[in-house]
Amino acid sequence: MIELQNITKVYERGAEKLHILNDLSLSVAKGDFVAIVGPSGSGKSTLMNMIGLLDVPTSGAYTLDGVATENMNDNSLAELRNKKIGFIFQQFNLLPRLNALENVELPMIYSGLNKKARRERAQQMLELLGMGQRGHHKPSELSGGQQQRVAIARALSIGPSLLLADEPTGALDSKTGNEVLELVMRLNEEGNTIVLITHDSHIADHARRVISIRDGAIVGDQRLLEIPAAPEVTL
Repeated sequence: MIELQNITKVYERGAEKLHILNDLSLSVAKGDFVAIVGPSGSGKSTLMNMIGLLDVPTSGAYTLDGVATENMNDNSLAELRNKKIGFIFQQFNLLPRLNALENVELPMIYSGLNKKARRERAQQMLELLGMGQRGHHKPSELSGGQQQRVAIARALSIGPSLLLADEPTGALDSKTGNEVLELVMRLNEEGNTIVLITHDSHIADHARRVISIRDGAIVGDQRLLEIPAAPEVTL
């Protein structure tokens, strides 16, 4: 699913060069649930941006779901990102003027689906996340946990190959955070590939694999649970 080879990222500030990622290589298999952990300044957010095609490396190669990305222009990267990756953010990033249904529909606008199909798909995703009766509520009318469920429904709406979660429980109280984490685990059990960025080792311990990063390099890689077998397809 993910293949990073000898990735470096260097930012230039005048004469100063900041080395954020240092010759980093990483493979993530389809169906895995990987937590990437590290302290502030370790490079984990930059790594997330690389995996999410929100930034490009200074050097190295990245293949996502069989597609080599290193020679793509910005438009091609955006198209691939919109097809392959669902994002879940700490702050939900819901548009306040849109209701839950309309927020979930947003990523599908770029997929070519007509309005009726988008609305039906959005409703299905909200029902999947236990939010079927909240479609016409705006974010301000929802709790933090409900907003995150809407954000997860939005991420799932395009049928992504990869779910990329950046501190998905960071803005929630512990009880609601645990509920969202259980939901993420359930999505993985159903076959979704998940990469979760966190500084919290308790959150990371719920993943199948934990990768520790420090000073832009991987310093630990621990397998906690095996990847579940792909569900059988019945014809």
